[in-house]
Amino acid sequence: MITTASRRLAPVLAPVLTTVLAASLLVAAPASADGGRYSADIRRTEYGIPHISAKDHGGLGYGYGYAFAQDNVCVMASWVLTLRGERSRHFGAEATSDDVMDPISNLASDAYYTYVRSSGVLRRVLARPAPYGPSAELRALVDGYVAGYNRYLSDTGVARLPDPTCRGKEWVGPITASDVWMNLLDLGRLGGSSSFKEAIAASGQAARKPPQEDKPDRPDGKTPAPGSNAWALGREATRDGHGMLLADPHFPWNGSRRFYQVHLTIPGVLDVSGGSLYGTPMVQIGHNASLAWTHTVSHADHFTLYRLTLVPGARTTYLVDGRAEPMGRQEVTVAVREAGGTIGQVTTAVHTSRYGPVLGMDWTRTSAFALADANAANLRFADEWLAFAAARDVPALRRAQDAHQGMPFVYTLAADSGGQTYFADTSIVPHVTDEQAARCRTFDDPGLLVLDGSRSACLWGRDADAVEPGIFGPAAQPRLARADYVTNANASPWLTNPAAPLTGYPRVYGDTGTRRDLRTRVGLDMIAQRLSGGDGLGAAGFTLDTLQRSATGKRNLSAELLRTDLRALCRARPVMTASDGTKVDVRQACATLAAWDGRARLDSRGAILWREFFLGLNRPHRRDDGPPAPPDGWWKVPFDAAQPLTTPRGLDVTHPVVESALADAVRSFTAAGLPLTLTPGQAQRYGTVPVPGCTEGEGCFDRIRTGGELGDQGRYPDVNTGSSFLMAVELTPAGPRTRTVLTYSLSANPASPHHADQTELFSRGQWVSERFTEAEISAYPKLATTRLR
Repeated sequence: MITTASRRLAPVLAPVLTTVLAASLLVAAPASADGGRYSADIRRTEYGIPHISAKDHGGLGYGYGYAFAQDNVCVMASWVLTLRGERSRHFGAEATSDDVMDPISNLASDAYYTYVRSSGVLRRVLARPAPYGPSAELRALVDGYVAGYNRYLSDTGVARLPDPTCRGKEWVGPITASDVWMNLLDLGRLGGSSSFKEAIAASGQAARKPPQEDKPDRPDGKTPAPGSNAWALGREATRDGHGMLLADPHFPWNGSRRFYQVHLTIPGVLDVSGGSLYGTPMVQIGHNASLAWTHTVSHADHFTLYRLTLVPGARTTYLVDGRAEPMGRQEVTVAVREAGGTIGQVTTAVHTSRYGPVLGMDWTRTSAFALADANAANLRFADEWLAFAAARDVPALRRAQDAHQGMPFVYTLAADSGGQTYFADTSIVPHVTDEQAARCRTFDDPGLLVLDGSRSACLWGRDADAVEPGIFGPAAQPRLARADYVTNANASPWLTNPAAPLTGYPRVYGDTGTRRDLRTRVGLDMIAQRLSGGDGLGAAGFTLDTLQRSATGKRNLSAELLRTDLRALCRARPVMTASDGTKVDVRQACATLAAWDGRARLDSRGAILWREFFLGLNRPHRRDDGPPAPPDGWWKVPFDAAQPLTTPRGLDVTHPVVESALADAVRSFTAAGLPLTLTPGQAQRYGTVPVPGCTEGEGCFDRIRTGGELGDQGRYPDVNTGSSFLMAVELTPAGPRTRTVLTYSLSANPASPHHADQTELFSRGQWVSERFTEAEISAYPKLATTRLR
């Protein structure tokens, strides 16, 4: 969900360094080295899903850490090296880090994480009392998780690990509580500092390099990539009057940001099931007996940049209100494996300001930029998720949000068994009012908030109801409670429910009255058709079955909006001109697209041809050798804020790019010998498993993303992002009825039976019926139990 930063920093850093157990088996694990403080039971049902129970939070973490290590020890071991800043020591400085959201060089990654660790921020946060620092329950959970993970590693031995990826590797070893806290801190920073790792690491080099020519460039920031769908359905939208929820987060399919499916129970205290990001000992997206919640990435700003005015002749001193302030300087030393295997050291520095770290990009003789991250010292979200797990209804969840105010970069959507629904952006947002933004903004760029660092009047403000200064409090946050539905697909809060548009919130939370992306529009249309019964799925109103079928219908909104006009063009012009002037016969392609079912199912013949055509529509193009034309100027009806759900629409067939996009797509297929009827099942894979779905830009709800372009063999690179942990929940008075599918399966271990079993389910459009109650779990005929004492 975070896009990759500009690679302009490469020249700056380059000089720095040229078990599935038998049925009903009960395993008594050997005595542990922790003095017997922890105990837990791990029971596994279908697809290896673990149900962990313990008498307290420490024991619960112990069982969870052990279970997670059984399935994903190698991913965690590698990520711990990243968090410790030790990748260069083991893999060399030039290799790419394992951060799938922002892969940078090991050296840059190590410099950043070493800086964070040595800055003391984690020590300061952990020293604070709750709710500013972790609660006693959370600390016990983390400590137990570490002990459980290490217990598995000790019991198994590095040389006997079942995963060949890291079996016998010298970089695999025990973890510490500091590693888990760092992982949580880093998770909170995904919407801010983690987007600027490379720039922060380059700070010391930028401070020493020769002055550049002054220029008014803006720094390159990164914003969360689109991803995740969420529906919370209330009693007026469901057939039986129950609350329902659809969770469809779009997180990476590889690496440390995957979800792990788990059920956690402390009798009488906690009973929660759902998706938990790797290395975190709590559920982020899930449900208990009467409440379900999920998240999507917020459109709010979670950081600001400050433009520093430098003192003439002093590139590490800046002015505030006319007074000179020296930058701080923090030395960072990274151990590096050199040629021949020797270990050397590289020392650089990170410069800091009153606002935060100074970025090593666009640093001239007169100005530099500093990053102010609202989540730089935030761990409150971890206790907030524990509070969600214990809440019994929407009002209790809201109280938990007001108390902790910790959500780092996500919206929250929830539903309860009483049929209440709720949306809120309670994420940590810098207190920058519209008036202050207008007064202090230094760049006219709506996508990046850069404030004037030379005036203290441009510091973030404060709200009386905020848990800490510098952020907006609950009263300013966009919130909506409904009895029908609330929804989000990563757009701003404006059309959470079109019947009650949200307005009046500060601009840093997002825009209003602007064009919605196609995924948002198709999701809202899917709900509207289900509520009217116009989608062909039976009587109006949601049931658990129709919720599942709606969510995985594989609609392609761009085709629905444009195909009729394209057909008309095909009839009028069977031979079209490619972008290089070549004449191309498009009759067979037009017939293929006319016969296509308009979906992105495995066997949808023509879906890939449409994608390549649509991609061509959106590539920059020129008219009469002039400047590039707008990439989407081919819409027939432009966006109208009064009709946001139906505009833009239609294809302007007179626009020259329409003809050339289809001709180019046909010619590329023909040149490679590919059938125009190429299907998603043929073109898209995750390993050996065919994957249905289409892309964000096409207007696909349950979207996928591949790692590159269509190859000559008719295959895209493997799917790397998209629907990840699908969860559909109906909250009945008798308890939850839940269907799930973990698209990439439970284990990253290629030798595990649970490495691709749920991926095959996802490929076939099937779901797992969750076992939540004790009776459901005990009824599983192949129940495997591990008892840790």
